Amino acid sequence: MILSALLTSVGINLGLCFLFFTLYSVLRKQPGNVTVYAPRLVADGKFRPDDRFNLERLLPSAGWVKRAWEPSEDQLLSTLGLDAVVFLRIFVFSLRVFVVAVVIGVCILLPINFLGNQLNYDFSDLPNKSLDSFSISNVDDGSNWLWVHFCAAYVFTAVVCYLLYYEYCYISLKRIAYFYSLNPQPHQFTILVRGIPVSSGSSCSEIVERFFTEYHPSTYLSHTVVRRTSKLQGLISDTEKMYKKLAHLKLSQSEPSSSNHGFSGIFGRKVDRVDQCEKKLEDLEDNVRMEQSSLMGKEVPAAFVSFKSRLGAAVALHIQQGVNPTEWITERAPEPHDVHWPFFSASFLKRWILKLVVVVACAALTILFLIPVVVVQGLTHLDQLETWFPFLKGILELAVVSQVITGYLPSLILQFFLSLVPPIMIILSSMQGYISHSQIEKSACDKVLWFTIWNIFFANVLSGSVLYQVNVFLEPKKIPRVLAEAVPSQAAFFIAYVVTSGWTSLSSELCRLTTLLWSYIKKICGGETSDEFEVPSIPYHSEIPRIVFFGLLGVTYFFLAPLILPFLLVYYCLGYIIYRNQLLNVYSPKYETGGKFWPIVHNSTIFALILMHVIAIGLFGLKKLPLASSLTIPLPVLTLLFNEYCRKRFLSIFKDYPVECLVKKDREGQNNPAMSEFFDKLVTAYRDPALLSIRYPRSTDGRSSPLLHGSE
Repeated sequence: MILSALLTSVGINLGLCFLFFTLYSVLRKQPGNVTVYAPRLVADGKFRPDDRFNLERLLPSAGWVKRAWEPSEDQLLSTLGLDAVVFLRIFVFSLRVFVVAVVIGVCILLPINFLGNQLNYDFSDLPNKSLDSFSISNVDDGSNWLWVHFCAAYVFTAVVCYLLYYEYCYISLKRIAYFYSLNPQPHQFTILVRGIPVSSGSSCSEIVERFFTEYHPSTYLSHTVVRRTSKLQGLISDTEKMYKKLAHLKLSQSEPSSSNHGFSGIFGRKVDRVDQCEKKLEDLEDNVRMEQSSLMGKEVPAAFVSFKSRLGAAVALHIQQGVNPTEWITERAPEPHDVHWPFFSASFLKRWILKLVVVVACAALTILFLIPVVVVQGLTHLDQLETWFPFLKGILELAVVSQVITGYLPSLILQFFLSLVPPIMIILSSMQGYISHSQIEKSACDKVLWFTIWNIFFANVLSGSVLYQVNVFLEPKKIPRVLAEAVPSQAAFFIAYVVTSGWTSLSSELCRLTTLLWSYIKKICGGETSDEFEVPSIPYHSEIPRIVFFGLLGVTYFFLAPLILPFLLVYYCLGYIIYRNQLLNVYSPKYETGGKFWPIVHNSTIFALILMHVIAIGLFGLKKLPLASSLTIPLPVLTLLFNEYCRKRFLSIFKDYPVECLVKKDREGQNNPAMSEFFDKLVTAYRDPALLSIRYPRSTDGRSSPLLHGSE
């Protein structure tokens, strides 16, 4: 890619960013869009739209930036929870890393690369020169200037490791402090027990009661046996759809609408559509009640067991309960609203088979994704494109066309196909047998991240067949040399990718055009009112992998092609302020993991450092500087030792809270008069929502009434 093609891509994306920012600043002021741009505030009752017209509504402004910047981290923690704060800390950590990287890379390494003579470029016509002239490829073989790159690799690694340690320590302390600040939560006192040995003549509930009363007499409180409710959940879903249909009919029809009930709607008596829906709703409600009553005996050998103290629950969780390790299996319980109830409807054999299916599906998806990667690689090389499509040769020779195709189109196509991956990974993760939505999302986050690293980074870098990519990693001795040859040549593509997939995707996240258009369509076609909206939760499984992947690109290309660093710095600056705004106004957390996504960020950063070191070892060898190559070998070893230290020092805090914290909170609760009320609610906290009685009000007053759930 030449410099003018990159500038074309930057210009297009800057224009799109400016357009999205302008649209957002105007659209967010319109009263009809309040459920699109501030659903969280509306749900919390903190936003009252002003329906009076004023000219300021039509003028773009940047006041939202100031409002997003103002809240302190403690305010964000109390309002949004620890997961949201940790998500923003990813941007803070990345900004610190790339500020240092820009200082070293742009101010020191970039001039050295540019002034090299390895590629023999004539710099009199700079716009038409390849971006390789700004990379380490342009430094002469055996040049002493390469020692500057060697020193930069050591300094940068030390800085990143220090910042990783600081963030891990900071977030660990925040996790403990957040735990202390919380009111008693059901999942802190509860564990999930599976593999309950059921004997004839006794129900599962009786067996659980006897076992925990005998072996945990001082701490056992209560239990809730899980029942198989897959059929019931389908009936409830159909009932809710029918109720919403009935509510829309009553809202949209001022006069009864009649239809012919008979052959093709031509013959037969006329029946009021509202009456029809009400009759169907009554039938569905009867079916739900019958299924609920029949499920009282359909027990699953699993139960949520609650204790009188957090320490009691922790002891039961970590000690084997029975002689047979396949029975009385314990695991920590998620929050009640985080439970993935379909998990219990699948048998052990079905879950085992589905895990194999997921592995095969992930492998197949990885192979199929190579098709758009090959197309993208063809677009970045015009000579290859002319070979495939010779009739386009005349068009491709036009400067503007060639710049758009090589600088903008490849990243756009790749981003489109990549946007299809997170929803697929969520579906695959939900099939694996996780008991909570947070575990499903965390698993999907891992899958999307490593899928992105393999298919976007390695597939584009190696640019060969699947077998070639696999063969490279089957011969470890050749890995440094192969990567050293391939990675620098793709620097131009990844710079354009950061601009297109980074800058533009961030600005489109702010504008929420898809949600806005869907809202308009539902209002026009479905008669949706302003009271009918759902507050979304931030999709960590798609956002965290994207942010972390850009960090991997920056670390990997830090000394190879430092021209990418300013674009990444702009991305993280935009992302920090945009996501602060979105978290404050749009997204509402549906569950809280206590910052458990941070180890994913830490591990991926360590992987990026190791990758940079391996490439450096191979590159210094290619550049005929064997001493620098040998002296780089300790770097990955030291980095892995640092990672092991962090794992032993901090990771356990992200898995379980220490006894010191549990006992401290339990002692606080002993003097809390509200604990008795909490324990009363804890007894029914883990009852399956499908087994609760549901009432659907029939009368409407021009507004749709919500579904009313009442406990039995």
